[in-house]
Amino acid sequence: MRGSRLEIKNLTEELLMNKRRNWMWMMVLVALVVGQAGAQILAADALKKVVPASYFFAGQSAPVQARNSVGLKTAAGKFVLAGLVDTSGYSTAIQEKYQGFLITEVKLSFDGGTLEPGAYGFGFKDGKFLVMNVAATDLFSAPSQTDEQIKHAVPLKLEKDGEGYRLYAGKKYIALKAE
Repeated sequence: MRGSRLEIKNLTEELLMNKRRNWMWMMVLVALVVGQAGAQILAADALKKVVPASYFFAGQSAPVQARNSVGLKTAAGKFVLAGLVDTSGYSTAIQEKYQGFLITEVKLSFDGGTLEPGAYGFGFKDGKFLVMNVAATDLFSAPSQTDEQIKHAVPLKLEKDGEGYRLYAGKKYIALKAE
């Protein structure tokens, strides 16, 4: 009788250990899946919910081209949004360098600079990617690249590129990382 109680106790302890081990492995798998999900480029329906209809820059508000807007949501749930705007109401000097808005809730790093969370204007000009504050003051520029492999360029596109992303305007692009 005493031996059977000991056997039952050992069997119960072994079952509990196996259950704990299974739960532990389940938690490890869930953590791996969540970690791999990471940042994601937003689909058109998700963009409609977060992209503004107009954007204030250099003293006036201009309509945003929703069809030419892109974004990503980081693993922490923060957004990085970019979109082209209708610059027809701006001076020629502004139109030459300002093509769109850039709103970021996270720090961004580019080849040649970093950008703190905030709202900015951007443009591609003379082989450079330009970033300006909303008063149209230049903050920094970084060399842009040209992707000759693209057969059908689109006005604005965001693509995953290894650890970071490429923000394209036609065939021109800038590499960026969301921190």
